[in-house]
Amino acid sequence: MIPRTLAPRARLVTLPPSLRSALRPQSSPRLSSPFILSHSSFFKTTRPSSTCCSKKETPPPPPPSPTTLAFWQFPPTWRRAGVNTLRCLAGCSLGDFSVMWYLQTHHADWGMWPAIMSLAMASGLATSVALETVLLRLGRDGLPSWTLAARTAVGMSFLSMVTMEAAENAVDYWLTGGGQAAGYTFGEPLFWAAAGVSMAAGFLAPLPYNYLRLRKYGKACH
Repeated sequence: MIPRTLAPRARLVTLPPSLRSALRPQSSPRLSSPFILSHSSFFKTTRPSSTCCSKKETPPPPPPSPTTLAFWQFPPTWRRAGVNTLRCLAGCSLGDFSVMWYLQTHHADWGMWPAIMSLAMASGLATSVALETVLLRLGRDGLPSWTLAARTAVGMSFLSMVTMEAAENAVDYWLTGGGQAAGYTFGEPLFWAAAGVSMAAGFLAPLPYNYLRLRKYGKACH
């Protein structure tokens, strides 16, 4: 029997302290520069604030009460109301005076009131709505369809249009006593003077109401 050879045992060697310190791995120095930020602090400082860019728009203050003088002292609204009322006056006067002239010329026996004046007012309202429909469809508003433009024109302040027509016809009748039915023709100055005064009355009568709606509700009547 062949005896088995035993492996030599490992011997522990103790190194001197100077050599041990030289062979020890050196740890990397910790970065302590104030210009280098950690990952978490970087995103904390560079994350956009939720309120830096979203500025809350404060709503405009409500207008004063219509019972105060300050409510009626706003020139931009007066100008806008004046333009809207003048546009309606053009439509109303076109139909009103056309029908009134025709009926007083060819059917004077019908009488100024109620037949001729009622038909003239109805014609003025119709032409005013028609003009508004065209302007709403082809003008600055640019509504997408004629149906919507017509509904919007009819849905505007009908009270303002009726007030304009009533004031216009009442002043004309009071000044001329019936226009051509009373003997006034287009060649006489009184006919045109009455027409001018009646149109001015038709413009001024609904103007405060149009201003009120525009200033208080932001809604144009025409």
